[in-house]
This record gives sequence, structure tokens and C-alpha cells, in this order.
Amino acid sequence: MTTTAQGLGSLDAAAVAEALGAGDCGEVAGDAGRRAQYASDASNYRQVPLAVVFPGERRHIRNTLDVCRRLGVPVTARGAGTSTSGQAVGPGVVLDFSRYFNRLLALDPQARTATVEPGIVLDDLQQAAAPHGLLFGADPSTHSRCTLGGMIGNNACGSHSLAWGRTADNILELEVVTYRGTVVRLGEMTAEEIDEAIAAGDDRAELIGSLHRLAQRNLAALRTKLGRFPRQVSGYALEQLLPERRFNLARALVGSEGTLAVILSATVRLLSPPPARALVVLGFSDACAAADAVPALLKHQPLALEGLDHALTDIVTRPATRAAIDTLPAARAWLFAELGGTAEELPGQAATLAETARQAAGCTGSEVITDPVRARTLWRIREDGAGLATRMPDGAEAWPGWEDAAVPPDQLGSYLRKFTELLGRHRLQGAVYGHFGEGCLHVRINFDFSTEQGTAVFRAFLTDAARLVAAHGGSLSGEHGDGQARSALLPLMYGPDVIALFEEFKGIWDPDNGLNPGMIVQPLPVDGNLRVSPHRAPLPLATVFPFHADDGDFAKATRRCVGVGKCRSAGQRGDVMCPSYRVTRDEKDSTRGRARLLYEMTQGEVITDGWRSTEVRDALDLCLSCKGCSADCPVGVDIATYKSEFLHHHYKGRLRPASHYTMGWLPLLSRLAARAPRLVNALTSSRLAPAVKRLGGIAAQRELPRFAEQTFLAWFRRRTPQGDGRRGPVMLWVDSFNNHFSPEVLQAGVAVLEDAGFRVQVPDGTQCCGLTWITTGQLGTARRIARRTVAALAPAVGAGLPVVGLEPSCTAALKTDLPELLDGDENARALSRATLTLAELLVHHAPGWQPPRIEARSLSQTHCHQHATSGFSADSALLDRMGIDNTALDSGCCGLAGNFGFERGHYDVSVAAGEQVLLPAVRTAPADTQILADGFSCRTQIAQQTSRSGTHLAQLIARALPPADPSARSGFPPLPTEKEHTRD
Repeated sequence: MTTTAQGLGSLDAAAVAEALGAGDCGEVAGDAGRRAQYASDASNYRQVPLAVVFPGERRHIRNTLDVCRRLGVPVTARGAGTSTSGQAVGPGVVLDFSRYFNRLLALDPQARTATVEPGIVLDDLQQAAAPHGLLFGADPSTHSRCTLGGMIGNNACGSHSLAWGRTADNILELEVVTYRGTVVRLGEMTAEEIDEAIAAGDDRAELIGSLHRLAQRNLAALRTKLGRFPRQVSGYALEQLLPERRFNLARALVGSEGTLAVILSATVRLLSPPPARALVVLGFSDACAAADAVPALLKHQPLALEGLDHALTDIVTRPATRAAIDTLPAARAWLFAELGGTAEELPGQAATLAETARQAAGCTGSEVITDPVRARTLWRIREDGAGLATRMPDGAEAWPGWEDAAVPPDQLGSYLRKFTELLGRHRLQGAVYGHFGEGCLHVRINFDFSTEQGTAVFRAFLTDAARLVAAHGGSLSGEHGDGQARSALLPLMYGPDVIALFEEFKGIWDPDNGLNPGMIVQPLPVDGNLRVSPHRAPLPLATVFPFHADDGDFAKATRRCVGVGKCRSAGQRGDVMCPSYRVTRDEKDSTRGRARLLYEMTQGEVITDGWRSTEVRDALDLCLSCKGCSADCPVGVDIATYKSEFLHHHYKGRLRPASHYTMGWLPLLSRLAARAPRLVNALTSSRLAPAVKRLGGIAAQRELPRFAEQTFLAWFRRRTPQGDGRRGPVMLWVDSFNNHFSPEVLQAGVAVLEDAGFRVQVPDGTQCCGLTWITTGQLGTARRIARRTVAALAPAVGAGLPVVGLEPSCTAALKTDLPELLDGDENARALSRATLTLAELLVHHAPGWQPPRIEARSLSQTHCHQHATSGFSADSALLDRMGIDNTALDSGCCGLAGNFGFERGHYDVSVAAGEQVLLPAVRTAPADTQILADGFSCRTQIAQQTSRSGTHLAQLIARALPPADPSARSGFPPLPTEKEHTRD
């Protein structure tokens, strides 16, 4: 078998990209930015490709293989890039199927089958099958972004493979193309079909004949050394060549990690789930006790039996998830047992299983979860495990490498005890979780790749761990595959005779070694191509933001991204992240793509011009700075902050885009415009408006907001306070947007606060949070403004006044951005602690106040910055108290996102982001449904893209208050309901 990967150093990336571009290969990218984004996956490894190809048609794939074969370039097939073993990175050409080659080709509900292209996302297949009462059995935790091709590549399993099988068990047929261009349709074959195929005398005949002879010569080894238990995923699945398995070449290809052939299509089996499910949570004294209980619990035939150690749950900080964890039975480890059946059967099944668990040593309690919302929240902890476990409780980084070993379930307790001892001997730590019901453990470990000694420990630990799992009759991999992480360790699990069979199998399929070389056979070393290495040092980059959570190291901050790819989720899953990716489906527009590009910038190898990089600038261009990733990313990647930092340095001492001077300086320009609002409005609505937009870097399609005739501050300074002020003073934050464009929102806020018994004050002078300067990377100006603001508010904050913000983006800036920008400033930290949303103040700091009852329906859009910093729980509680039936749109962004949607070049993406969830929901909402949107951007997008208008929560409440101060409610449109508003 030749080695195509050798000699790549003589190949020029530009020449390879040019050859691919001329060869009708689909979309081809050979620029430094693309190569940097595809240099890593979710593993510890990094290989910079020569080019990336995005095929859209079958011919693109065949043509790519033809060009690469002529050039001697290896090919790596890639789905979502969520591999934790390093199979999705390679030194040659990467074929990304996820962007275009992702269609559902057929779905037959009667036959319970579907035919798909390899780039289809699992959730998209599940969504198509669901109306027919069907689903695909394998369901890895990455189901929202993983592709079927990737699942086939590593034989993905998931929580329910215990009942519904691995990916291999659900594959009926594959159509593949070899590196040499032979297209073959694979499936089960009878002896007669094998003879008939061999007799054809073509390339397919040679392939099938060679594979059949290999199987016939080695029947004993295939029967005794392979396929011993379901999670034996390591190596090639040669047991599928046995006659009793009907010589199933399709299933033999599953788990081959793209080393044998490239998938063109797959026909899969679908199944019917049980009509109802129940979740039983079992507590144990430790994870080993939980593991010991597994064999007895399996007798109850659960659909899933998952384990969690307290070391994983201790890491969780997200309030909603933390609250759910705190309701679990008191324990140090838990098993989640899911049962399936009818609604009548499940209570008895759950009780019986819980009784079995209680008889196990170390069981501390059990609970049957009947609330489906709570059950989903608990399952989400398990799904986010790979991201949560990337940090130890002390903040240290934790890595894959030995993250999915499996043993027969009856060996799990023994294996886990000895594995824990092994960690201790190597002075390592890791949080254990995973598929306990099938003996498959996930763990990320605090390896130190930055030193020679740490890398040596990594090597030694993997060797010892491989011997340990082999001694328990287990598999180095239980679902993630071997890749670069474990292929070199396979001789410790299999003898030389089986390794020789693997090499022969690979040679039959791919004699040129052109497909994903270095995986499974002729392996790369486990400590080669490490993404973090003592031989690679980041560039010394000074920053404005302190990045304390990452030891002040920007490279380490960007390294937070471990590639789990949750930002590539395109479905509506209760998250904001990542609106630009949801529109473009392009890796460069995902949180991961941007983080990886920034990381490569800090390394100075592929991206060589540091802060001046145009590749990084272009990748950040479509970032909305929504902050969604800071809350939704399991590892806390914060691209909005990284973008601000980058733009600050990128444009330092240079001319900026026009929008940075218009939208970035909008608070100051608005104060000037407020002196002559009619004149400014006339100008921006005249024939000169296109020129104004062009000069200001503003999208021609955007309607410019009209300045109010009177600012809120002008109104407030002339009015007479209302109410008794019995609760004392409160500082109302006067944001630039509502002050100049929507003063009625702040007026409504005054009315509500006074009704609740507060005496409203506003900051002296005209203060600003500095957000527009922060988002455009003008951090020097932002810091000066922040200092003035913090100083102006310090006396009030020091006196104990709460600061209430009505504009979520500004409120979030006061809470999170200013303390970071003014690192070490105690007044900034005090302001952060004092800052509240209106709902937080009314729910938590106004005891006894009853909001008016409004028997109505509402549809609410949570502002992205509020989602990231405060959440919607207080708003939800307040709406409940008001009697409002609210539907919260907690998925996606409005798309306008402050200055983003106004900037030239962003209009299409801005609108498309809104069309994901918000805008269609607004258009289809009944006429009597209130559209709640606290964000000025959200309301503007709604007004400009629909026939409806958004209402701020303060306005909704104020309209229903008794008429104490009519002037405070001037300009409020009436509620679209005939019902009377009352107090409780």
C-alpha cells in the first residue's frame, strides 16, 4: 500500500486549489482563512489542509478524487467537524459535505427507510421522519449538528443505542466511491449474489472478490476477536463480512473513518419510538457504585441508561440548569434511566426499576421525573457534557484523548475503579459521564500539552489506559472511533494477526492510501500534530480586555473553543447562538469558525499578519455581537468580546469604515440631532437620504429611525413626580436609543416605577454605557465614556440605589462590559451588581406590589444581550402575575442587532436572521396578541419588516395602570382587548 500523504511538502496550496477549481469540483477554497478554519476539529489535533472543497453534486466528489489522485494529494471527508479523535482533519484536501451535499433524497414511511446524502444533519432527518411517527435510532449528543456521513464514519451511537442500536445497526445500504473512482453500491449479499458480482469481472468484482477471500481465510478470527460486544468500535468491523451476517459490506464500512471510500448516499432504517417515555433519576454514593448497579438495571430493558458524576454537574453555572441539578436526589453520581411504553405501563415499570436500584449498594435515592420540561433540562446537561467537561472546577483545561473507551457492562464497575486509580497514579483528573448501560465512559482529562513532561504523561497514560481496557475485554473506542488519538494503540487491544487483517482490508479498498491516511492502520503517533504543543508558542498579543478567566491570555481565550460545534445548530432549540451561521450555514460564520481563526491568528503560522489580518476581519464581519455564544456555548466562547478586541487593534491608527463613525458615534450624534429633530428627520426622509446613507456606511434598504420631537430627558426635567415614593429612590438608566427615538418607553418606565412606589431619579448630565463604541472596537473612547459614567453613578450606587435599565443592550453593558473594560474599578463592579432589568426590580425588589391584571396573550422576543446576561425568568414571572398568556421566542436573534443591521453589506443577513424565528411568528400572531420586544433593535426590525409593531414591557404595564399621570402615558396605543384591566 503506497502512502499518498508523503511528499506533501512540495505541493503548493494555491496550485492545488487552482487545479480543483479547474476540475469542476464544486466550491473550492485555498485561502489562508479557510485552511485555518479547517485545521482542527473537536480533537486535540491540528493539520492544516491544502484546500477545502464544498461539493454540491456527486460529480464534484468524483472530480475532486480524480484531481487529488493525479496530484497525489490525500482526501479527508468531513461532516460537522465534531470528531474528538482527529479523523476530520488532514494535510491534503478536506471535503466538507455539510454545506451543500446534505439533501434528503427519499423517505418511505411504509418501508420505514430514508435515503440521504452524507451531509444531512441528524436533526433534519429526525424532523422529516417525525410526522410519520418515525426516527433514526442512533442519537449522539451532537444530534443538532452532526451529519449522517460523520455518524457512519465513526459508528456513532448515542444514549438510545442501548435499545435502538448503533449507526451500523441502522444502515441498510451505502453508495460509495473509492479513491480510484470506482462507484459501488453496498449492502447485504447472499452467496449467490457474491458469486454473481465476482463473475462480472469489473472493478467492483475485484473489490468484492478480494474482500470475500479475506473473510473466508479468517473466519475464526472474525468470529472470536471482533464484534464481541456492541460497543467494540475500535478497528474495522470485519465481523460484518461473516456469512451469518450476510457479508454486509455497507455495515463493514461503518466506523471506517473515511479511510476506505467516500459516501455518496446512505439508505437507513427508521423505527417507531414507544408512545410514551418516563425518566427515572437514581442517585448513588459515587460513580463506581452507579456502575455496579448497571447489570441489574439492564434487566428492565431501559431505552437509555446514562451516568453523570458530580464532578461534571459541579461545573454548571447556567442558572436554569443549575436549578434543575439542585433538585436531583442527593448524591455524588446519578443514573438517568429512560423507559418506554404506554402511559399506563410506565408508572409500574418506573417503580419496579427504582426498587431494583434501591437494593444496589450505594444507592442514595430515586425520583421519577414526570415533568417533560424538567426532563428535557436534565437531558440537556448530559448532551452538553462534552462542552461542560472541558474545564475542571478550578478552571484548568480538560481534553479528549481517552474520552470514549468501552467495556462489557458487567465489567464497568471494576474498570472504573481501576481507571480512577490510574488517573491518580498519573496525577490527572477527569469528570466521568456517559453511556453506563453499554459500558461506554466519557471523560475529559487535564492533560498538559504545553510542556514536554506533560506530553510524556499524556503518552504514558494512554498506553496504560489501553492495557487496562484490553484487560477488561473492552474497546479503546466505544463510539468516537480511533482516529489519531487511538489508532497507534490498537496493537495493545488486538494481536498482530488482527492488525494485519486491518491493513489488508484497507489495502483492498484504498491501495494508494489516499483516503484519510494515518487513521486505524499505518497510524500517526498519538502525540503528533497536537494543536497545543511545547513546540508551538503563541504570539505576544497585548489586549484591552483583561480575559481573567483565561489568565489574561488571548490565545488561551480563543482556545476555549474545543470544537463541539453547538454553534452550528440550525434548529430552534432555545438558544440564540449563532444567528449568522443559521443564515449562511458557513463554518466561517459560526462561533467555532471565528474562534479557530482567531486562535490561528495567535499562532502566526497560517494567519501571519496578526491583528491586521483581513481573513479574521472578514470572518468577524457577519458577527452580530449578539453575545449569544457567551451564554449558549458550553465552554463560554465570547466572540462579541473577541471581535471588539480585534477591531480595536485592527483599525488602530487607521481609517475605519464609515459606519464606525456614524453608528459607532450614534449617542453623540443623536445629542446633536436632538437640537433640530425636525430638520434632521426631513433630511433623512428626503431625496438626499440615499446620499446620507452612502456617506454613513448605512444599508440603502434601511429606513432611518426618526428622532423624537422631544427627548425623554427634556420631558423628565419638566414634569412633576407622581406617587408616594415609599420604597425610596431608584436610578432609571436613560439610554441613548429610547431617549432620542422612543422616549415613550422611558416615560412608561417612570409611570410603572412610580406606581410600584419608587421615586425615580435619572443620572446627572447625559451619560452613556459606551456600547456602540465597544461593538465597533473603539475601546479607547469606550473606556473614557465608561469612566465618566461610572463616576457619575458612583454616589447613587454607593447610597444603595438600584439602577434600572429599559434597553437590554445597555443594561447588559452596565452589568458585564463596563467591569471588564474598567478592570479593577470597584465602582464599575458595584454598578454591575446594582443594575437590574425592570422585571427583576418589580419581581424581586417590590414586595407587595401587584401589577395590573391584563387578560391577554403576548408573543415575546427576548433580547439577545438579556438572554446572555439576565435571562427571561423575571419577565416570565411578572407576565404570569399579570395574567398574560405569553409565548416566549427564545430561539434566534431579531437580526438587526444594534448597528449590525444598519451597516452596508449586512442587510440581507440581518433580515434573514429575523426570518428564522421572530418575523414569521410576528406575522402569524393573532391581531389581539401583544408583540413584546424590549430591545430597540428588535422593535425596529419588527416595524420595518412586518405590519406589526413591538411593545416594551414597561408600555404594556403602563397602559393598564390607573390614570395617575396622563402625560406619562401619552402616545401609548390602546391594548387590543376589550377586557377590563384590574388589580388583584
